[in-house]
Amino acid sequence: MIAITGGAGFLGYHVANYFADKGEKDPVLLDIAPFEESEYPQAATFVEADVRDAQAVRNALENRNISCIIHAAAALPLWKRRDIFSTNVEGTRTVLTVAQELGIPRVVYISSTAVYGVPKIHPLYEDHELVGVGPYGESKIQAEQICEQFRAQGLCVPIIRPKTFIGTARLGVFQILYDWVESGCRIPLIGNGKNHYQLLEVEDLCAAIWLCATGPADKVNDTFNVGAEKYNTVAEDVGALCEYAGSGARVMTTPAWLVKPALAVLEALHLSPLYKWVYGTADTDSYVAVDKIKEALGWKAEYSNAEALIRSYQWYLDHKAEADSHTGVTHRVAWRQGVLGLFKRILK
Repeated sequence: MIAITGGAGFLGYHVANYFADKGEKDPVLLDIAPFEESEYPQAATFVEADVRDAQAVRNALENRNISCIIHAAAALPLWKRRDIFSTNVEGTRTVLTVAQELGIPRVVYISSTAVYGVPKIHPLYEDHELVGVGPYGESKIQAEQICEQFRAQGLCVPIIRPKTFIGTARLGVFQILYDWVESGCRIPLIGNGKNHYQLLEVEDLCAAIWLCATGPADKVNDTFNVGAEKYNTVAEDVGALCEYAGSGARVMTTPAWLVKPALAVLEALHLSPLYKWVYGTADTDSYVAVDKIKEALGWKAEYSNAEALIRSYQWYLDHKAEADSHTGVTHRVAWRQGVLGLFKRILK
C-alpha cells in the first residue's frame, strides 16, 4: 500500500490514478485541501492531515502496512514565505520522521529543478551547484538536505527533480496561457523565444515516480532529473500550440530587459500572478539531462513539449466551464490574471 501527501493536488491526483492502473488501487491520500473523491480510485482512503502536524501524519499512516510514501505535498511560490518554508522544509522533516518511526522503508521525495536557480550552463546534471530562486527554490534545497540526512540513517529516499510538469487537469499559470490562446490573442514571449525551455508531461513524471517507488532500493536511493526528451525553442513549442488551437493566436517577441523588471514591479504590487521563477527564467535556456534515470531505471519520456502542451490545452477546452469557475493558488485551479487581463484585451 502506498501513501501520497498532497493527494488532492494536481500531481497527487495523477499519481493515485497512475498507480491504480499498475495495481495499487487503495492509496492513502493526505492533504489539507478538499478531495473530489469521484476522481480517485474507489478504494482510496482520504485523510485530512497537514504534513506539518506529526501526530496527524502518524494517525493517518500507522497500522496500514504502508510500503512507500510519495511525498508530493508542497507550498507553491504564490504562498506566503513562512508557509513555504514550514510546509516544504519542516513538513518534509515530519514525513520522514514519521516514516522512520513507523518502519515505512521508502519515501519518494518530489523536489524541483528550481533548486538549480538560473544557471548559464546546460544541460544540468544532478551534481550541478544548487542555487534556489526565491523562497520556493530555497526551501526545496533545504528539504533535499533533510532527505539526505535520513538516507544516511538508512531510509531509502529517492529524490526526483522534475521540470515544470503539465497535463490533464493542470491549470495555474498555464490556464492563463490557454485562455489567451483560445481567445486568439498575440502571445507575448519574454525575449526572442529562441531559448530552449524543457517541460514534462505529468504521465512521464508518474512513470518516474513508479520506478522510484518499486525499483530495487540500491538503484533508486539517489537523485534524478526528469524532463521531456524532445523539446524545441519556446517560440516553436508555443507556436505549435497556437497552430493546434486554430484561434488566430500567434507568438510575439518582447524585449526581456524591459518586460522582466516591469513584471517584478507588478509582482511586488500584487498586480500580477507571475512570480520570479516564471518570468526570471522565461528568456533563458532551461533544460536538464535525464541520462541518469534512463540508465539506472530504464525510464523514458513518451511526450514532447508540444505534445504535452496540446494535451493539457485540449483538456482545458473540454472542461473550460468548471476550470474558469473559481480561482486559487494551486495548480488545479485558475489563477487571477490581475493586470494581465488588461494586457490580454490590448493584445487581442
